[in-house]
Amino acid sequence: MIELRPFDGLGGANHGWLDAKHHFSFAGYHDPARMHWGNLRVWNDDTIAPKTGFPPHPHRDMEIITYVREGAITHEDSLGNKGRTEAGDVQVMSAGTGIRHSEYNLEDVTTRIFQIWIIPTSDGEPPRWGAKPFPKGERAGQFVTLASGYDGDGDALPIRTDARVVGATLKAGESADYPLGKDRKAYLVPATGAIRIDDVQVNARDGAAISDVEVIRVTAIEDSEIVLVDAA
Repeated sequence: MIELRPFDGLGGANHGWLDAKHHFSFAGYHDPARMHWGNLRVWNDDTIAPKTGFPPHPHRDMEIITYVREGAITHEDSLGNKGRTEAGDVQVMSAGTGIRHSEYNLEDVTTRIFQIWIIPTSDGEPPRWGAKPFPKGERAGQFVTLASGYDGDGDALPIRTDARVVGATLKAGESADYPLGKDRKAYLVPATGAIRIDDVQVNARDGAAISDVEVIRVTAIEDSEIVLVDAA
């Protein structure tokens, strides 16, 4: 089953410095039919104006993954971590027992991110943060695991949940398969371009909620950059 969630139909709010679109219920947007997708709780499409950002605020018991699409985001937290994550790269914050953090666009250009929250499998662990570059060339024509709750996923950033975040870049006409499994759920969003899954076209920033599929075959209609969450 593939349920298309067009970008134009997403909830959200424009705060001036932040134009946020919500694939799932978040903040002032509530839709009882879109509370989560498996253990995937939040997928926000955020556009952040230059020299602005999210001031320090707390989180706990959530895996928060930031995929930077354009520009860069600068992170600082109560553990003393500070880092700048730029377009194509990923950062992960495991909120654990509690953490305060800020996320600022210190650049001279607009920053665009996907902010993804996944419910953790276990609570009560200490908070942590990490970031990593993922060159788009390594994702050319195939899915690469960016963040994972599984030990066997090599260089992926670790998350404390039964899920993976994967990415791919496809040229127009190229296809890539992702082995999901019929007992899993996937949520896919093209950061750029347009793709097709079976007979469903998914355009840039649309969401596709996928279930009861053994293998997802994605075919690019245009050159496309794709992010997918494989959720329990």
